[in-house]
Amino acid sequence: MSVDWIAADWGTSHLRVWAMQGEKILDQAESDNGMGRLRKTEFQPALLELIEDWLGGTTTDVVACGMVGARQGWVEAPYSTVPVAPLPSAPIRVPDTDPRIRTFVVPGLKQNAPPDVMRGEETQIAGFLAGRQNWDGVLCLPGTHTKWVQISADEVVSFRTFMTGELFELLRGQSVLRHSVGEGWDDVAFAEAVTDTLSKPEQLAARLFGLRAADLLRGEDPGVARAHLSGFLIGAELAATRPYWLGQQIAIIGAEGIAKVYESALKQQGALVETVNATQSTLAGLFQARMLTRQTV
Repeated sequence: MSVDWIAADWGTSHLRVWAMQGEKILDQAESDNGMGRLRKTEFQPALLELIEDWLGGTTTDVVACGMVGARQGWVEAPYSTVPVAPLPSAPIRVPDTDPRIRTFVVPGLKQNAPPDVMRGEETQIAGFLAGRQNWDGVLCLPGTHTKWVQISADEVVSFRTFMTGELFELLRGQSVLRHSVGEGWDDVAFAEAVTDTLSKPEQLAARLFGLRAADLLRGEDPGVARAHLSGFLIGAELAATRPYWLGQQIAIIGAEGIAKVYESALKQQGALVETVNATQSTLAGLFQARMLTRQTV
């Protein structure tokens, strides 16, 4: 393979890498060596374990985004303050790397009031905007910590983060609801739950316990309970983000499964929604970041 550069999406739990020739993917690999599992001295060995076979006689650039740039990461990549372009400056060079690689880390974005931060999503946003000139609207990036991002004039104007995905996992796995919420899904139950908490978000805590009560009193199906739980939490999120998405052009950047869940909830409210593949957006954004590395010594 003739590898021009290497793209890396380095989150808290996982590391994904791609051997690139321009914007073309030549090969890919991944591991569970996310930022949360590594000490400072372990980042480079974790990376080389995946990419060693792609390296040749010349120095290869590696461009990484995500939690690798956090304070606990390989090198801290300081946040840029919104409103700002998603990639306002060149990535940060990691010092003292293996001579076969030059590694760069994309900085995240921060918002001072209300306080908020993102790492990794700024790269997806840059990749999304790279193919859409003069796109104004709202991006939803669903996941463990879902981001709602206002875009105008190719800048991130403001954003809010919701711990909806993490709350879902905590409630399903560690609360009393673990006895009632199982596998499976029910589209009707999900839609009903979204509507319920979107109109009455103050009832969320009571609705959640109602899932346990429904199981005890009438043996509610675990898949229905799962759909209700997801719908209650996403409905509350949509109620809180209504000023973002109501009447706006909306795009969802995420993995297929969770993106479809959010798309369904938004379309239920009459919103016009475009869905975009998260990996494609990440790679497009990392390519934009790579173009900026020439500004980095």
